[in-house]
Amino acid sequence: MSQSEGRNSGEAARTNDDTRETNGGVDDRSPDGASTNVERQSATTGRSRRSLLRTVAVAAASGIGLVAASEPTAAFHEGYDSVVDVVDEGADDTGSESITPVLEELRADDTAFVFPEGRYYVDSQFRFTGFENLGFFGRDATLVPANYHDFDGPQYRLFRLGVSYNPGRDLRFEGFDVDQSAPDTGIRVIEATVSRSLEVRDVSITGEHDSGTWGPGMFAVTDPDGRGVIERFRAPDGGVHADATPHAGNAWRGPIGIEANTNVGTLEFTDCVLGGFPDNGLYAVNETGTVVVQGGRFANSNGANVRLGGDGSVIKDAVIEVDRTRSYDDGQRGIRLENGDDLRVENVDVSISSPQPTSHAISVMNTCRSSRIDEATIEIRGDEVNHGIVVSPKAGYTHVFDGEIVHETAGGYPLWIRGGDGRERVLVELLDVSGESGVTAAGFRDGIRCERNGCRFSHVTVDQPARDGADRNGLVLTGDDATIYRGTVRASQYPYVDQGDGNHLRNSDVESYRDGLEGVRLYPGIDGPEFRVNRIANGIDDLGASDVLTWRNTYD
Repeated sequence: MSQSEGRNSGEAARTNDDTRETNGGVDDRSPDGASTNVERQSATTGRSRRSLLRTVAVAAASGIGLVAASEPTAAFHEGYDSVVDVVDEGADDTGSESITPVLEELRADDTAFVFPEGRYYVDSQFRFTGFENLGFFGRDATLVPANYHDFDGPQYRLFRLGVSYNPGRDLRFEGFDVDQSAPDTGIRVIEATVSRSLEVRDVSITGEHDSGTWGPGMFAVTDPDGRGVIERFRAPDGGVHADATPHAGNAWRGPIGIEANTNVGTLEFTDCVLGGFPDNGLYAVNETGTVVVQGGRFANSNGANVRLGGDGSVIKDAVIEVDRTRSYDDGQRGIRLENGDDLRVENVDVSISSPQPTSHAISVMNTCRSSRIDEATIEIRGDEVNHGIVVSPKAGYTHVFDGEIVHETAGGYPLWIRGGDGRERVLVELLDVSGESGVTAAGFRDGIRCERNGCRFSHVTVDQPARDGADRNGLVLTGDDATIYRGTVRASQYPYVDQGDGNHLRNSDVESYRDGLEGVRLYPGIDGPEFRVNRIANGIDDLGASDVLTWRNTYD
């Protein structure tokens, strides 16, 4: 079990003292037609590359042009037996007195709780499980958590709505600002576990999460046929490490931005924004559920900004950015894919300018059985060694299609296909690799390094002029039976290096930036390299390969 898995299990164990399972004797009967789903409109549909992605990210972070128009109050009557104005029922809207006692008195199923404009102080958790149909609606409403020291009871959540062993059925929660700008007020705003329908919209958190307790959101759908939409959930200020908070010694690292690790249904995260959290940004890797991340911005979290798993899960049209590294950040990966088949990255922009050595832009982990990375734009800059796309040794079939990697670091591989037990090929098509990088004592000098057997590269361009006179190679093969078709490779040292058996270069153009250096180097002991219809500037540097086949090549 990993540290993070152990921590999550421990989190569940720590909730045993939270025994307030009060459902208030609610009648569990549900009216027909309780669903009040609103058609989702993504503000990030239809854009293509970096410029528009960044525009959307700025708009998402500021709330410009992305928040849906407010529904009229009358709309709350649809789908609920009763609609309650919490202020009319005695809740203080000045931020002076806690509203939790009033909510406890009003507890009833099939109810919409409406929060008019105002500030609502919360100093203890409101817990409601086993419900059929609930709604919480804020209209210019701001929740104000008590600080860590004054919070009564479990210091982890404002709202706990459903639990794994007694979930709710249908839940809506939308339209709340959360003011965590005062010291030690970071807390989980909502933890929601439902079986059928979850809708969370327009929750914006101001202030760094500095109490050390659990991060802003946790969501799960317990039925495989259930569905959840988390839209415009924003915590742009991130959080601090637990060791620098009043919760020091009780948590590993500290808060996660959003957790969805027990989900088994379908969860959609649309136009969400997360700043730098000390223990992952969006963490959603349960293998039996499907997660869709649409749009949004995820920045500067430790571990990974987005960890994604589950069959058919996808992240698309999102911006990932790392431009800040704190003393305790030991790796800030952009996207980490794991646990499942058919995981996809589509039209995502990853920018890393403050890298740690393990801050890969996209990691395809060993538990990822198949994946596709489509139209990714990756830019990595800085004075540390770092890698772009890294495919782990046991990862399954991986398809990299129509992407761009700009790599300007002290060293590293823009694309690293690692060797090991992986038996399925990696297919790379229409990829453009460029940038001036360096070389370290440990090497890391190759634009593309392929250590796996049976890979194929089609219409790939690699340009490695190098920084400060370093010796960079273009495409290096240590695996066997690879095919490179219609590639264009330039490098300050050797553009094409073959250290495997049966590799085939065809209809390609390879040339070194160094005058007179051969376009191809073949290492001693390899067998059966083939070269057909290529332009190989200055010929082939053969150090002892056997059965070399050449046909219709030019060597000018």
